[in-house]
Amino acid sequence: MDKTILLCLADGSEETEAVTTFDLLVRAGFQVRAASVNGDGGLTIAGSRGVRLLADAPLAALADEPYDAMVLPGGMQGAECFQRSPLLVACVRRMHLDGKLVAAICAAPALVLQHHQLFSQANMTGFPVLKDRIPAERWVDQRVVYDARYRLLTSQGPGTAMDFALKIIELLAGRPRAAAVAAQLVLPQGIDSYQD
Repeated sequence: MDKTILLCLADGSEETEAVTTFDLLVRAGFQVRAASVNGDGGLTIAGSRGVRLLADAPLAALADEPYDAMVLPGGMQGAECFQRSPLLVACVRRMHLDGKLVAAICAAPALVLQHHQLFSQANMTGFPVLKDRIPAERWVDQRVVYDARYRLLTSQGPGTAMDFALKIIELLAGRPRAAAVAAQLVLPQGIDSYQD
């Protein structure tokens, strides 16, 4: 497990995005720590569709550890919880300043990153319904957008979660590792399999 990832969760987080990303990162051999951002620090997370997820620890207990990347799943209610968390915002800022990868999907780019002006010049995408919350000159209408200048990866929604997770793997461990994980998945057409 040569890479360590902090994946944040809150009540209302989008299950497909959280679980798909978690699963693929583990398949890549990464250590994934799931942090509860809920105000009460509770570890049982009620996802956006009612699926119960279990965090490893409250964010406060995990925030000071070193990570190679930080992942923010979407889901409106979950992203709004992230938006209200000063500790989560501080963690994103620290990851950015340390040159680490920040990856956000669905509602998280608009409701967390843009809301707090965390990457004020970066190109990004997100859930298309929220595109008006991201400046038009920085919005990119693609399934996954990586702005290498800022080490920022964004993606659009549940249907792009595999693209998103595979790109995280490529960025942290290279195309061969992403290809090895992709080969296990029977990917639908349109998703990069990383097979050269």
